Amino acid sequence: MAHSHGHTPAAWTGSIIAFVGFCVGSAFMVVAQPVGVIAGLALTLAGAVVGGLMRAAGLGQKKSNGMTAEELQAYKQAHAKAHS
Repeated sequence: MAHSHGHTPAAWTGSIIAFVGFCVGSAFMVVAQPVGVIAGLALTLAGAVVGGLMRAAGLGQKKSNGMTAEELQAYKQAHAKAHS
C-alpha cells in the first residue's frame, strides 16, 4: 500500500464535494423539499466524477503494479533467511 493513501488533491476534492452534497441533500430531506434532495444527490455524484477526472488528469494516487518477480523472489529469500 502506498504511503499517501488518499492524500491527493483528487481524493480531497472529490470527498469534500461529496460531503457538501450529502449535507445539502440531508438538510433538504429534513425540510421535505424533494428538489433540494435531488440537487444534493447530484452534487454527491458530481464529487465522484470530479475526483475521477482529477485522477485521470494525474492529480490522484498512481496505480501500483505490486512487486516485480525479482523483488518478490528477493523478499521471499530474505524472509526465509530471517526465519531459519
